Amino acid sequence: MSEDSLLGHALVRLDEAATHLNIDPDVIEKLKYARETTQVRLMIRMDDGSRKSFLAWRCRYDDTRGPTKGGIRFHPEATVDEVETLAFWMTFKCAVMNLPYGGGKGAVQVDPRKLSKAELERLSRAYIQAFARIIGPDRDIPAPDVYTNSMIMGWMADEYAQIVGQAEPAVITGKPIALGGSLGRGDATARGGYYLVRHLAEDLGLGKTLRVAIQGFGNAGQHVARLLAADGHKIVAVSDSEGAVRSEAGLHVDMLLDAKNGGHSVITTAGQGGHEILPAGDLVGVDCDLLVPAALENMVDAKNAASVKAKLVLELANGPVTAEADEILAKKGVVILPDILANAGGVTVSYFEWVQNRQGYYWTEEEIHDRLRKIMEREGRAIWNVSITKGVTVRTAAYVHALGRLAEAIEAHGTQSFFTS
Repeated sequence: MSEDSLLGHALVRLDEAATHLNIDPDVIEKLKYARETTQVRLMIRMDDGSRKSFLAWRCRYDDTRGPTKGGIRFHPEATVDEVETLAFWMTFKCAVMNLPYGGGKGAVQVDPRKLSKAELERLSRAYIQAFARIIGPDRDIPAPDVYTNSMIMGWMADEYAQIVGQAEPAVITGKPIALGGSLGRGDATARGGYYLVRHLAEDLGLGKTLRVAIQGFGNAGQHVARLLAADGHKIVAVSDSEGAVRSEAGLHVDMLLDAKNGGHSVITTAGQGGHEILPAGDLVGVDCDLLVPAALENMVDAKNAASVKAKLVLELANGPVTAEADEILAKKGVVILPDILANAGGVTVSYFEWVQNRQGYYWTEEEIHDRLRKIMEREGRAIWNVSITKGVTVRTAAYVHALGRLAEAIEAHGTQSFFTS
């Protein structure tokens, strides 16, 4: 594995966390490599009658603490390195939240925006046909990710049921409610981050009214904007894949949501309600109290980290801040609530969905929110305390917190199962 790979950079966090714990070197060696990565080519019939192939992957990184868990993304720039890195992060994210899961991830190298609905369904079903022996409610449990949603998860769950000959709703989470999905799953990633910021606000020295910049206005970005605005915070800038808008007086969140729900970019609101165009690359440096990266990996790097003016960064995306940027921000006194904690609300409510599917009893949305809040506050407080006690960043504290649980589970299996379990 190259040190310049995405996974190589991610493993720097593992090595750093290990210096703060008395860990068997065999544990670290086990966690440096994916347990199982499968690559296939999906061949589907296009609407014009032609056939087209798409590269696809599923990675089960580590299953020491339980079946692997992780989303499936459809993205034209997906790679195996990205998939394994995301699965590594999921391994630690599930351990951070004390969920009985390991980490997994999947992807298809495709731009779903260029497919018709029928082509998208055929691709989704082809993915399950290819990986039906990999996944399973007790082995590997997919969920939505970038450019996938509950509709796609519904197709996938249906295809799996046809293959195994019976309904298995617990095989996939993030499904439509009609197919066994959980209430509260839609905004879970954002809501978890929102609960975390609210719980630690006093410790972080935050004021009652925050100025917020959000990079990425997909599911997580939209929901966190709505939740924060409802609390009286001011959303001063947002961006999506086509550009960005800002307003020092505060953007009209309802206007932004209407634009996105209508299939338009946030930049279409420019010139209305005081919204003005902002170069997308400038959003990281907007004058604000809270910066929320909610797009893709490596959005804050060595080139733009020095421009960050926020006091706090809430990582709703996976891996949005590079290791080099981490160091720059730490020297500036910027606190980062890391992805493996900050965006773990999604996998936590996915866990709730899996539990509900298996017991055949479903909770109210209020119960879901309350359970999520309690877990986010419990693990957030524990990690904050590790950060203060050890004098390390919150990111390092989160990895220390998770690594302790992973090491305990790996060692409990016995040394003979380190590389065979």
